[in-house]
Amino acid sequence: QLRLVESGGGLVQPGGSLTLSCVASATTFDRYSIGWFRQGPGKEREAVVCVYNTGGTSDFLSSVEGRFTIRRDNAKNVVYLQMNSLKPEDTAVYFCAARDQHWGCSTSSDVFDDWGQGTQVTVSS
Repeated sequence: QLRLVESGGGLVQPGGSLTLSCVASATTFDRYSIGWFRQGPGKEREAVVCVYNTGGTSDFLSSVEGRFTIRRDNAKNVVYLQMNSLKPEDTAVYFCAARDQHWGCSTSSDVFDDWGQGTQVTVSS
């Protein structure tokens, strides 16, 4: 089981950038796929992007394509979500979640075993 802690959220103006971090507790971090999900006000949680233990990625949300990039540093037990050209509709609580690498990435939040507490991202002028 992994303990995940997100950070890097905050208030940013439209067009701005933020980098979220997801730090994991376990030394077996490289055995997990890590996904970023978000939940906006009054909306259901949705899958944004995911990175496999090997570093390959899966993009799940067309609205962030070309603006959001996920990458991982297994030596530091961290996954980053670089968010550029932010829009008000990107406002949400962003969560990272872990799943055993045997099962890979998924758009379904139900299949991820470990979750962070979330970090708030607010895009507003």
